[in-house]
Amino acid sequence: MKKWIRNFSLAILGIILTVTLAACGNSNTTKSSSSSTSTQLGLQQNGTLTIGLEGTFQPYSYRKNGKLTGFEVELGRAIAKQLGVKVKFVPTKFDSLIAGLDVNKYDVVINDIAETPQRQQKYLFSTPYIYSKSQLAVKKGSKISSITDIKGQKVAQTTTSNNASDATRLGATVTPTDGFQQSIDLVSQGRVAGTINSRESFYAYLKQNPKANIKLINAGSEIKTQKIGAILNKKHANLQTQISKAIQTLRKDGTLKQLSEKYFGGNVTNK
Repeated sequence: MKKWIRNFSLAILGIILTVTLAACGNSNTTKSSSSSTSTQLGLQQNGTLTIGLEGTFQPYSYRKNGKLTGFEVELGRAIAKQLGVKVKFVPTKFDSLIAGLDVNKYDVVINDIAETPQRQQKYLFSTPYIYSKSQLAVKKGSKISSITDIKGQKVAQTTTSNNASDATRLGATVTPTDGFQQSIDLVSQGRVAGTINSRESFYAYLKQNPKANIKLINAGSEIKTQKIGAILNKKHANLQTQISKAIQTLRKDGTLKQLSEKYFGGNVTNK
């Protein structure tokens, strides 16, 4: 009897050791997999995608009840999930946001940054997640039906913006303003013929102000569409590829459109 008990005890001990070793093996495998993923992607922190953004730019990234949220925050989380890693956000002032890539402050910047020839010389861009198309806002009842109709008219713009340059190129006279809201106010009051801005800016405004006294006119081919993508240091070509693949997946499964409609009230992710 004693021998039977001893053999039974040894058998149980063997099972426990086997399960324990298997668990340790799984843990080590998970750690190894996480480390391998981080190495392949060139991440700053093992198993974590670190994202730079402003965190003060509604509806892209902002704080609600003290919690970081917004279109690009949810997009960042969705990208990290596709990559199989955690996510960490690093709010940074816009003036130093892109420069943070040069000192490895984060892996990538996701902050409504347009792809330009100047930026392409120094940085990498993912496939676009927003196609920023310009629109003209005019007062409801306005006789203007095309953006080319602003020739010889007054339009409200911040003077240093690309929108002001486009308005001048189209033959309009720019009435300087301090920002988007003031431009909209001048349009609503009938003091200017209109104002040019991105459709995402107008969509976000109308989502908050559905009864605004304006109507939107597409710029069409008169103003070139801007591509908005994640921006990375040129050393991270592999990470760029994987983020682009993640965005393409999120586009195909409808996540991009869903997030856009949630935060902008319309789809700003289509070409």
